[in-house]
Amino acid sequence: MNKQQQGQDRPRVVLGVSGGIAAYKACELLRRLTESGHDVRVVPTAASLHFIGEATWAALSGNPAGTEVWESVHEVPHVRIGQTADLVVVAPATADLLAKAAHGLADDLLTNTLLTARCPVIFAPAMHTEMWEHAATQENVATLRRRGAIVIEPAVGRLTGADTGKGRFPDPVEIFDLCRRVLARGDRAVTQDLAGRHVVVTAGGTREPLDPVRYLGNRSSGRQGYALARAAAARGARVTLVAGNTELPDPAGVDVLPVGTARQLREAVLKVAADADAVVMAAAVADFRPAVYTTGKIKKIDGVEPEPITLVRNPDILAELSADRLRPGQVVVGFAAETDDVLANGRAKLARKGCDLLVVNEVGEDKAFGSAENEAVVLAADGTETPVPYGPKEALAETVWDLVVPRLAGPRG
Repeated sequence: MNKQQQGQDRPRVVLGVSGGIAAYKACELLRRLTESGHDVRVVPTAASLHFIGEATWAALSGNPAGTEVWESVHEVPHVRIGQTADLVVVAPATADLLAKAAHGLADDLLTNTLLTARCPVIFAPAMHTEMWEHAATQENVATLRRRGAIVIEPAVGRLTGADTGKGRFPDPVEIFDLCRRVLARGDRAVTQDLAGRHVVVTAGGTREPLDPVRYLGNRSSGRQGYALARAAAARGARVTLVAGNTELPDPAGVDVLPVGTARQLREAVLKVAADADAVVMAAAVADFRPAVYTTGKIKKIDGVEPEPITLVRNPDILAELSADRLRPGQVVVGFAAETDDVLANGRAKLARKGCDLLVVNEVGEDKAFGSAENEAVVLAADGTETPVPYGPKEALAETVWDLVVPRLAGPRG
Protein backbone atom coordinates (compact mmCIF):
# COMPACT_ATOMS: atom_id res chain seq x y z
CA MET A 1 0.00 0.00 0.00
CA ASN A 2 1.48 3.35 -1.01
CA LYS A 3 1.31 6.64 0.84
CA GLN A 4 -1.66 7.89 -1.15
CA GLN A 5 -3.66 4.74 -0.35
CA GLN A 6 -2.89 5.31 3.33
CA GLY A 7 -4.91 8.52 3.26
CA GLN A 8 -2.67 11.19 1.85
CA ASP A 9 -4.77 13.62 -0.17
CA ARG A 10 -2.14 14.98 -2.53
CA PRO A 11 1.04 13.41 -3.88
CA ARG A 12 4.04 14.76 -1.97
CA VAL A 13 6.88 15.92 -4.17
CA VAL A 14 10.26 17.13 -3.00
CA LEU A 15 11.85 19.53 -5.47
CA GLY A 16 15.58 19.69 -4.84
CA VAL A 17 17.37 22.64 -6.41
CA SER A 18 21.16 22.69 -6.65
CA GLY A 19 23.45 25.61 -7.44
CA GLY A 20 23.37 26.15 -11.18
CA ILE A 21 22.17 29.02 -13.33
CA ALA A 22 19.30 26.82 -14.51
CA ALA A 23 17.77 27.11 -11.03
CA TYR A 24 15.46 29.83 -12.32
CA LYS A 25 13.88 27.34 -14.75
CA ALA A 26 12.85 25.17 -11.80
CA CYS A 27 10.28 27.85 -10.96
CA GLU A 28 8.29 26.77 -14.03
CA LEU A 29 8.50 23.13 -12.95
CA LEU A 30 7.33 24.10 -9.46
CA ARG A 31 4.41 26.06 -10.88
CA ARG A 32 3.23 23.11 -12.97
CA LEU A 33 3.54 20.71 -10.05
CA THR A 34 1.58 22.93 -7.64
CA GLU A 35 -1.11 23.90 -10.16
CA SER A 36 -1.73 20.23 -10.97
CA GLY A 37 -2.48 19.48 -7.31
CA HIS A 38 0.83 18.25 -5.92
CA ASP A 39 2.05 19.17 -2.44
CA VAL A 40 5.58 20.41 -3.15
CA ARG A 41 8.37 21.00 -0.65
CA VAL A 42 11.35 22.80 -2.16
CA VAL A 43 14.73 21.86 -0.70
CA PRO A 44 17.41 24.13 -2.17
CA THR A 45 21.13 23.92 -1.60
CA ALA A 46 22.90 26.93 -0.13
CA ALA A 47 24.62 27.55 -3.46
CA SER A 48 21.29 27.64 -5.32
CA LEU A 49 20.14 30.57 -3.17
CA HIS A 50 22.62 32.75 -5.04
CA PHE A 51 20.28 32.37 -8.02
CA ILE A 52 16.78 32.10 -6.48
CA GLY A 53 16.06 33.22 -2.92
CA GLU A 54 14.45 31.12 -0.21
CA ALA A 55 11.45 33.47 -0.04
CA THR A 56 10.63 32.81 -3.69
CA TRP A 57 10.53 29.06 -3.20
CA ALA A 58 8.37 29.37 -0.08
CA ALA A 59 5.94 31.73 -1.79
CA LEU A 60 5.58 29.61 -4.93
CA SER A 61 5.22 26.29 -3.10
CA GLY A 62 3.26 27.38 -0.05
CA ASN A 63 5.71 25.41 2.10
CA PRO A 64 8.89 26.38 3.95
CA ALA A 65 12.10 26.04 1.97
CA GLY A 66 15.19 25.49 4.08
CA THR A 67 18.71 24.32 3.36
CA GLU A 68 19.97 23.22 6.77
CA VAL A 69 19.35 20.14 8.88
CA TRP A 70 19.41 22.40 11.97
CA GLU A 71 16.18 24.21 11.11
CA SER A 72 12.99 22.96 12.84
CA VAL A 73 15.03 20.22 14.48
CA HIS A 74 12.04 18.95 16.49
CA GLU A 75 10.47 17.83 13.19
CA VAL A 76 13.63 15.90 12.22
CA PRO A 77 13.46 17.27 8.64
CA HIS A 78 16.60 15.51 7.41
CA VAL A 79 14.72 12.23 7.84
CA ARG A 80 11.03 13.07 7.59
CA ILE A 81 11.09 14.92 4.25
CA GLY A 82 12.51 11.95 2.38
CA GLN A 83 10.49 9.37 4.31
CA THR A 84 7.14 10.98 3.48
CA ALA A 85 7.81 11.84 -0.17
CA ASP A 86 6.12 10.15 -3.12
CA LEU A 87 8.72 11.56 -5.49
CA VAL A 88 12.00 13.45 -5.25
CA VAL A 89 13.11 15.43 -8.30
CA VAL A 90 16.39 17.36 -8.32
CA ALA A 91 16.26 20.07 -10.96
CA PRO A 92 18.78 21.27 -11.81
CA ALA A 93 21.26 18.66 -10.65
CA THR A 94 24.84 19.91 -10.83
CA ALA A 95 27.92 17.72 -11.22
CA ASP A 96 28.65 18.32 -7.53
CA LEU A 97 25.18 17.21 -6.47
CA LEU A 98 25.35 14.07 -8.64
CA ALA A 99 28.72 13.21 -7.10
CA LYS A 100 27.39 13.61 -3.56
CA ALA A 101 24.30 11.54 -4.32
CA ALA A 102 26.32 8.76 -5.94
CA HIS A 103 28.70 8.52 -2.97
CA GLY A 104 26.11 8.91 -0.23
CA LEU A 105 27.40 12.19 1.16
CA ALA A 106 24.98 14.09 3.37
CA ASP A 107 26.16 17.57 4.32
CA ASP A 108 22.91 19.51 3.89
CA LEU A 109 19.15 19.00 3.92
CA LEU A 110 18.88 17.95 0.26
CA THR A 111 21.57 15.27 0.37
CA ASN A 112 20.13 13.94 3.65
CA THR A 113 16.72 13.79 1.97
CA LEU A 114 18.15 11.78 -0.91
CA LEU A 115 19.56 9.21 1.52
CA THR A 116 16.26 8.74 3.35
CA ALA A 117 13.94 8.72 0.33
CA ARG A 118 12.47 5.33 -0.57
CA CYS A 119 10.37 6.71 -3.40
CA PRO A 120 11.36 7.26 -7.05
CA VAL A 121 14.12 9.83 -7.53
CA ILE A 122 14.65 11.88 -10.69
CA PHE A 123 17.75 13.93 -11.47
CA ALA A 124 17.64 16.59 -14.21
CA PRO A 125 21.31 17.48 -14.84
CA ALA A 126 22.43 20.89 -16.07
CA MET A 127 26.10 21.78 -16.53
CA HIS A 128 28.70 22.57 -19.15
CA THR A 129 29.41 19.90 -21.74
CA GLU A 130 32.90 19.18 -20.46
CA MET A 131 31.57 18.58 -16.94
CA TRP A 132 28.80 16.26 -18.19
CA GLU A 133 31.18 14.27 -20.37
CA HIS A 134 33.90 13.95 -17.70
CA ALA A 135 34.56 10.34 -16.72
CA ALA A 136 33.81 11.07 -13.06
CA THR A 137 30.36 12.48 -13.85
CA GLN A 138 29.55 9.60 -16.20
CA GLU A 139 30.54 7.04 -13.56
CA ASN A 140 28.39 8.84 -10.97
CA VAL A 141 25.43 8.86 -13.37
CA ALA A 142 25.91 5.16 -14.09
CA THR A 143 26.00 4.42 -10.36
CA LEU A 144 22.78 6.33 -9.72
CA ARG A 145 21.01 4.65 -12.62
CA ARG A 146 22.18 1.23 -11.48
CA ARG A 147 20.59 1.93 -8.10
CA GLY A 148 17.27 2.75 -9.77
CA ALA A 149 17.36 6.54 -9.97
CA ILE A 150 16.20 8.23 -13.16
CA VAL A 151 18.93 10.50 -14.48
CA ILE A 152 17.59 12.49 -17.41
CA GLU A 153 19.87 13.08 -20.35
CA PRO A 154 20.56 16.83 -20.57
CA ALA A 155 19.48 18.73 -23.65
CA VAL A 156 21.74 20.09 -26.35
CA GLY A 157 21.78 23.85 -26.86
CA ARG A 158 22.97 27.20 -25.58
CA LEU A 159 24.75 27.05 -22.23
CA THR A 160 26.04 29.81 -19.98
CA GLY A 161 27.89 32.48 -21.91
CA ALA A 162 28.67 31.75 -25.54
CA ASP A 163 29.07 27.98 -25.13
CA THR A 164 26.80 25.49 -26.85
CA GLY A 165 26.58 21.73 -26.40
CA LYS A 166 25.09 18.92 -24.34
CA GLY A 167 24.38 19.93 -20.77
CA ARG A 168 21.44 22.29 -21.14
CA PHE A 169 18.59 21.96 -18.62
CA PRO A 170 15.77 19.88 -20.16
CA ASP A 171 12.46 21.56 -20.93
CA PRO A 172 10.56 22.01 -17.60
CA VAL A 173 7.33 20.92 -19.33
CA GLU A 174 8.95 17.61 -20.27
CA ILE A 175 10.37 17.14 -16.77
CA PHE A 176 6.89 17.73 -15.36
CA ASP A 177 5.45 15.14 -17.74
CA LEU A 178 8.07 12.63 -16.60
CA CYS A 179 7.25 13.36 -12.95
CA ARG A 180 3.57 12.83 -13.67
CA ARG A 181 4.23 9.50 -15.36
CA VAL A 182 6.45 8.24 -12.54
CA LEU A 183 3.86 9.20 -9.93
CA ALA A 184 1.11 7.51 -11.95
CA ARG A 185 2.99 4.21 -11.76
CA GLY A 186 2.90 4.39 -7.95
CA ASP A 187 4.85 1.71 -6.13
CA ARG A 188 5.77 0.06 -9.45
CA ALA A 189 7.97 3.06 -10.27
CA VAL A 190 10.39 2.16 -7.50
CA THR A 191 11.24 -1.12 -9.24
CA GLN A 192 12.32 0.70 -12.44
CA ASP A 193 11.84 -2.43 -14.56
CA LEU A 194 13.70 -0.93 -17.53
CA ALA A 195 16.64 0.42 -15.52
CA GLY A 196 19.93 -0.55 -17.13
CA ARG A 197 18.23 -1.27 -20.45
CA HIS A 198 18.74 0.55 -23.71
CA VAL A 199 15.63 0.81 -25.89
CA VAL A 200 15.19 2.31 -29.34
CA VAL A 201 11.86 3.78 -30.38
CA THR A 202 10.92 5.17 -33.78
CA ALA A 203 8.20 7.77 -34.20
CA GLY A 204 6.59 10.09 -36.72
CA GLY A 205 6.15 9.74 -40.44
CA THR A 206 8.78 9.57 -43.13
CA ARG A 207 8.66 11.83 -46.17
CA GLU A 208 9.87 10.75 -49.58
CA PRO A 209 10.84 13.77 -51.71
CA LEU A 210 9.50 14.10 -55.23
CA ASP A 211 11.12 17.45 -55.97
CA PRO A 212 12.52 20.25 -53.77
CA VAL A 213 9.02 21.31 -52.61
CA ARG A 214 6.88 18.16 -52.76
CA TYR A 215 6.97 14.80 -51.02
CA LEU A 216 4.98 11.63 -50.39
CA GLY A 217 4.05 11.41 -46.69
CA ASN A 218 1.40 10.30 -44.24
CA ARG A 219 -0.73 11.62 -41.38
CA SER A 220 1.43 10.38 -38.50
CA SER A 221 1.94 12.96 -35.74
CA GLY A 222 4.52 10.91 -33.83
CA ARG A 223 2.49 11.04 -30.61
CA GLN A 224 2.39 7.29 -30.06
CA GLY A 225 6.13 6.87 -30.51
CA TYR A 226 6.82 9.83 -28.24
CA ALA A 227 4.49 8.35 -25.61
CA LEU A 228 6.46 5.10 -25.81
CA ALA A 229 9.75 6.97 -25.40
CA ARG A 230 8.50 8.96 -22.40
CA ALA A 231 7.07 5.83 -20.75
CA ALA A 232 10.36 3.96 -21.18
CA ALA A 233 12.31 6.86 -19.68
CA ALA A 234 9.95 6.94 -16.70
CA ARG A 235 10.66 3.23 -16.19
CA GLY A 236 14.39 3.89 -16.07
CA ALA A 237 15.52 3.01 -19.59
CA ARG A 238 18.14 4.76 -21.63
CA VAL A 239 16.04 5.76 -24.60
CA THR A 240 17.04 6.62 -28.15
CA LEU A 241 14.19 8.09 -30.18
CA VAL A 242 14.61 8.05 -33.95
CA ALA A 243 12.09 10.69 -34.93
CA GLY A 244 10.61 11.21 -38.34
CA ASN A 245 8.85 14.41 -39.30
CA THR A 246 7.03 15.74 -36.26
CA GLU A 247 6.54 19.03 -34.45
CA LEU A 248 6.58 17.54 -30.94
CA PRO A 249 9.08 18.76 -28.30
CA ASP A 250 11.92 16.42 -27.39
CA PRO A 251 10.94 14.21 -24.43
CA ALA A 252 12.99 14.74 -21.29
CA GLY A 253 15.64 12.11 -20.69
CA VAL A 254 15.61 10.88 -24.28
CA ASP A 255 18.27 11.08 -26.99
CA VAL A 256 16.50 12.21 -30.16
CA LEU A 257 17.85 11.50 -33.64
CA PRO A 258 15.86 13.38 -36.31
CA VAL A 259 15.46 11.75 -39.74
CA GLY A 260 13.48 12.53 -42.86
CA THR A 261 13.16 9.56 -45.21
CA ALA A 262 12.68 5.83 -44.78
CA ARG A 263 16.25 5.13 -45.83
CA GLN A 264 17.58 7.67 -43.34
CA LEU A 265 15.46 6.04 -40.63
CA ARG A 266 16.83 2.61 -41.51
CA GLU A 267 20.41 3.85 -41.33
CA ALA A 268 19.86 5.49 -37.94
CA VAL A 269 18.00 2.53 -36.44
CA LEU A 270 20.56 -0.06 -37.52
CA LYS A 271 23.30 2.07 -36.01
CA VAL A 272 21.72 2.67 -32.57
CA ALA A 273 20.04 -0.73 -32.26
CA ALA A 274 23.36 -2.58 -32.13
CA ASP A 275 23.37 -2.45 -28.31
CA ALA A 276 19.61 -2.12 -27.73
CA ASP A 277 17.65 -4.55 -25.59
CA ALA A 278 14.43 -3.67 -27.42
CA VAL A 279 13.45 -1.87 -30.60
CA VAL A 280 9.92 -0.52 -30.99
CA MET A 281 9.10 0.50 -34.55
CA ALA A 282 6.20 2.91 -34.01
CA ALA A 283 7.09 5.22 -36.91
CA ALA A 284 4.87 5.31 -39.97
CA VAL A 285 7.51 4.35 -42.51
CA ALA A 286 6.69 4.92 -46.17
CA ASP A 287 6.47 1.64 -48.06
CA PHE A 288 7.31 3.34 -51.36
CA ARG A 289 9.30 6.31 -52.68
CA PRO A 290 9.42 8.02 -56.07
CA ALA A 291 11.77 6.23 -58.42
CA VAL A 292 13.12 9.55 -59.65
CA TYR A 293 13.86 12.70 -57.69
CA THR A 294 13.52 15.84 -59.78
CA THR A 295 16.14 18.40 -58.78
CA GLY A 296 14.00 21.31 -59.97
CA LYS A 297 10.39 21.99 -59.11
CA ILE A 298 8.03 20.10 -61.40
CA LYS A 299 6.21 22.80 -63.35
CA LYS A 300 2.54 22.89 -64.23
CA ILE A 301 2.20 23.49 -67.96
CA ASP A 302 -1.17 24.47 -69.37
CA GLY A 303 -2.66 21.80 -71.58
CA VAL A 304 -0.03 19.22 -70.66
CA GLU A 305 -0.76 16.34 -68.32
CA PRO A 306 1.98 15.55 -65.77
CA GLU A 307 4.15 12.48 -66.19
CA PRO A 308 3.05 9.49 -64.07
CA ILE A 309 5.00 9.02 -60.85
CA THR A 310 6.73 5.66 -60.71
CA LEU A 311 7.21 4.25 -57.22
CA VAL A 312 9.80 1.80 -55.90
CA ARG A 313 9.85 -0.12 -52.63
CA ASN A 314 11.58 1.19 -49.53
CA PRO A 315 13.56 -1.18 -47.27
CA ASP A 316 11.45 -3.28 -44.91
CA ILE A 317 13.18 -2.22 -41.69
CA LEU A 318 10.96 -4.23 -39.33
CA ALA A 319 11.51 -7.48 -41.22
CA GLU A 320 15.25 -6.82 -41.42
CA LEU A 321 15.52 -6.20 -37.67
CA SER A 322 13.44 -9.28 -36.86
CA ALA A 323 15.42 -11.59 -39.13
CA ASP A 324 18.85 -10.38 -38.07
CA ARG A 325 18.76 -9.40 -34.40
CA LEU A 326 21.57 -6.97 -33.77
CA ARG A 327 21.92 -8.18 -30.19
CA PRO A 328 21.18 -11.65 -28.76
CA GLY A 329 17.79 -11.74 -27.10
CA GLN A 330 16.73 -8.41 -28.57
CA VAL A 331 12.96 -7.82 -28.48
CA VAL A 332 11.48 -6.31 -31.64
CA VAL A 333 8.04 -4.67 -31.67
CA GLY A 334 6.23 -3.55 -34.80
CA PHE A 335 3.12 -1.50 -35.52
CA ALA A 336 0.50 -2.24 -38.12
CA ALA A 337 -1.86 0.50 -39.28
CA GLU A 338 -4.80 -1.16 -41.01
CA THR A 339 -8.01 0.14 -42.59
CA ASP A 340 -9.93 -3.15 -43.02
CA ASP A 341 -9.75 -6.77 -41.81
CA VAL A 342 -7.61 -5.35 -39.03
CA LEU A 343 -6.85 -8.47 -37.00
CA ALA A 344 -6.57 -10.82 -39.97
CA ASN A 345 -4.12 -8.50 -41.69
CA GLY A 346 -2.30 -8.00 -38.41
CA ARG A 347 -1.83 -11.72 -37.81
CA ALA A 348 -0.57 -12.19 -41.36
CA LYS A 349 1.86 -9.30 -40.93
CA LEU A 350 3.15 -10.69 -37.62
CA ALA A 351 3.96 -14.00 -39.28
CA ARG A 352 5.51 -12.28 -42.29
CA LYS A 353 7.67 -9.83 -40.35
CA GLY A 354 8.86 -12.22 -37.65
CA CYS A 355 8.77 -9.70 -34.79
CA ASP A 356 7.99 -10.58 -31.17
CA LEU A 357 5.03 -8.23 -30.74
CA LEU A 358 2.86 -6.40 -33.25
CA VAL A 359 0.59 -3.53 -32.22
CA VAL A 360 -2.37 -3.55 -34.58
CA ASN A 361 -4.68 -0.57 -34.83
CA GLU A 362 -7.28 0.71 -37.23
CA VAL A 363 -6.46 4.03 -38.85
CA GLY A 364 -8.53 6.48 -40.82
CA GLU A 365 -9.63 10.07 -41.09
CA ASP A 366 -10.25 10.45 -37.35
CA LYS A 367 -8.56 7.33 -36.01
CA ALA A 368 -5.07 6.99 -34.50
CA PHE A 369 -3.11 9.36 -36.77
CA GLY A 370 -2.95 12.85 -35.27
CA SER A 371 -5.12 11.90 -32.30
CA ALA A 372 -4.20 11.87 -28.60
CA GLU A 373 -6.09 8.57 -28.21
CA ASN A 374 -5.65 5.12 -29.65
CA GLU A 375 -7.17 1.66 -29.55
CA ALA A 376 -5.23 -1.45 -30.44
CA VAL A 377 -4.63 -5.16 -30.05
CA VAL A 378 -1.10 -6.33 -29.28
CA LEU A 379 -0.41 -9.63 -31.02
CA ALA A 380 2.45 -11.80 -29.77
CA ALA A 381 4.49 -14.40 -31.62
CA ASP A 382 3.43 -16.97 -29.01
CA GLY A 383 -0.20 -16.54 -30.08
CA THR A 384 -1.44 -14.40 -27.20
CA GLU A 385 -3.46 -11.27 -27.88
CA THR A 386 -3.78 -8.26 -25.58
CA PRO A 387 -6.57 -5.78 -26.38
CA VAL A 388 -6.02 -2.17 -25.33
CA PRO A 389 -9.31 -0.23 -25.11
CA TYR A 390 -9.75 3.24 -26.54
CA GLY A 391 -7.90 5.76 -24.42
CA PRO A 392 -4.80 7.93 -24.16
CA LYS A 393 -1.79 6.84 -26.17
CA GLU A 394 0.13 6.82 -22.90
CA ALA A 395 -1.96 3.84 -21.75
CA LEU A 396 -1.09 1.86 -24.87
CA ALA A 397 2.58 2.75 -24.36
CA GLU A 398 2.55 1.33 -20.82
CA THR A 399 0.89 -1.86 -22.05
CA VAL A 400 3.55 -2.34 -24.71
CA TRP A 401 6.36 -2.01 -22.16
CA ASP A 402 4.49 -4.30 -19.74
CA LEU A 403 4.62 -6.94 -22.49
CA VAL A 404 8.22 -6.23 -23.49
CA VAL A 405 9.76 -6.42 -20.00
CA PRO A 406 9.16 -10.16 -19.34
CA ARG A 407 10.52 -10.97 -22.79
CA LEU A 408 13.86 -9.24 -22.20
CA ALA A 409 16.82 -11.57 -21.87
CA GLY A 410 20.40 -11.24 -20.72
CA PRO A 411 22.05 -8.88 -18.25
CA ARG A 412 21.11 -5.22 -17.97
CA GLY A 413 23.26 -2.60 -19.64
